[in-house]
Amino acid sequence: MKKYNWVLFILFLGQGGLMSSVSLHSAPVSVSLAHEEGVSGAAAPLQETPLTEVEIRAFKEAVRKAAAQTESLTADFSQWRHSSYLAKPTESRGKLSFQKPGYVLWKYTAPSAYSVLFRENKMYINDAGKKKDVNAGKRLQKLNKLIAGSVTGDMFDAPEFAFSFVKAGGKIGVRLLTKEASLKKYIREIELMFENNAVSEVKMTEPSEDYTRIVFKNKVLNSRIDPSIFTFN
Repeated sequence: MKKYNWVLFILFLGQGGLMSSVSLHSAPVSVSLAHEEGVSGAAAPLQETPLTEVEIRAFKEAVRKAAAQTESLTADFSQWRHSSYLAKPTESRGKLSFQKPGYVLWKYTAPSAYSVLFRENKMYINDAGKKKDVNAGKRLQKLNKLIAGSVTGDMFDAPEFAFSFVKAGGKIGVRLLTKEASLKKYIREIELMFENNAVSEVKMTEPSEDYTRIVFKNKVLNSRIDPSIFTFN
């Protein structure tokens, strides 16, 4: 997959139907809550404790409240791609911009210029000046909603996953285990790390055990974003 593969995983949700319920568990799970970050982007695990049902409800409510108050968000991000085909992880960097009702721009700046924009049920790609758009109708409506939910953390009602929650070192980890058959071909599980009720890290693991990890830094909430960045002219 290309640099933007962590975003594209959500596109698969439109291919093969959606399930109707989410399973919430407080049983022990393996979510890599990190307290250190090496040059490879590897996460150092902390001692984890499963959340109780009461803690899960309180956490979900706090995240939804924070998401409802988030009109815009910008953040720097670093992304590492770990693959058995690579001698060492590849690293990319860039800037994320989000604006309600669901405009999301992933602008990669290193090692090369590359942008992926989600706006009004379309996905636009700008690869070093080569532009194209993807229009999938209702698929993209679901896609936009889930991507916005990934950015703000408010995606606990996605029926394609079974959810588990743990806490460690002041952080909360949420594991999304894939249930949808067509999605399982591409993504085995997704792990989200939350700090102060906001997503600080995302990890996607494929059936092959290859994975992509993204860490967000320098978040700025509810500042004015120039609307022109959400267009590819």
